[in-house]
Amino acid sequence: MISGNVPKHLVVGARTGFLTAMRQRAYPWQRVAMQMNLGAKSTDLVDLGAAPMPTNSKSGITVQDMIEKTKEVDVQDWDITVWISQNAIDDDQTGSLERKVRAAGDNFQKHINSRVFTVLNGGDGTTYGLCYDGQEFFDSDHSDAGAHYQTDQDNEYAVALSLDNFETVWVAAQQTRDDQGEYCQYVYDQLVVHPNNWRVAMNVVGNMEDHGTANRAQNPWSGLLKEPVATPYLDTTAWHLIASSEPIKPLIVVMRKSPGLQSAWFDPMAPDGGRNYFKFHARYEVHYGDWRLAYQGNT
Repeated sequence: MISGNVPKHLVVGARTGFLTAMRQRAYPWQRVAMQMNLGAKSTDLVDLGAAPMPTNSKSGITVQDMIEKTKEVDVQDWDITVWISQNAIDDDQTGSLERKVRAAGDNFQKHINSRVFTVLNGGDGTTYGLCYDGQEFFDSDHSDAGAHYQTDQDNEYAVALSLDNFETVWVAAQQTRDDQGEYCQYVYDQLVVHPNNWRVAMNVVGNMEDHGTANRAQNPWSGLLKEPVATPYLDTTAWHLIASSEPIKPLIVVMRKSPGLQSAWFDPMAPDGGRNYFKFHARYEVHYGDWRLAYQGNT
């Protein structure tokens, strides 16, 4: 509902300022989550597993299967409502309305960012749901029904961040298998840490020397990873190893309705000449994707 009592130029200004803020800058969540637009409030996401490897066809074709994976996802409603008095609009020359709506637009992105890393941090529990295989996102017994591997797979560790422990988790990640039993060989190139772990993380990914030794030994991981992401939404000891450059991401931001101006109205009885209200609304939620793309080093 857009009230006829709200001048059109204010509505246009609110929409424009809001969208400008939404596009202003990239947020860290985009390194660990991908956005997927939905056509309904909830739906079953269906994906096929890995393609089979080639077989020798000298004796005829060998028909191989692909595993189907399903996960139900839904969305939540989120809104921000701001107001500005009519007298402030009449008297102010510094763009108060634009500042308010820009802040609202930026805060939707901040909320998605905090939601993504909060959900990532909770991946070793059930608070934010389960992975497609019915296990916690970080778990020691991942298994795809009908998979060609026999041993459960583990992406959950509980070791402090150090060069040696980073190596342990990285080596384990390199041995991850797809549902056909083949090594995935994803490029694990992103550390996500709490700010408490930033110094150690930078020594792991950027220091050419092994900072844990006195003999200036070479650090084999220097330059192989991107600059770490530090986020306060993780536990203080937490760190995660992410394959951030793959076409898909470990988390999914399911978007039913992108943030935007939903309604605007004027309350003439409010003080200071009345108030112009602007309500921005969106529908989205964060869900777990493929566990193979993320390893928990510590919780």
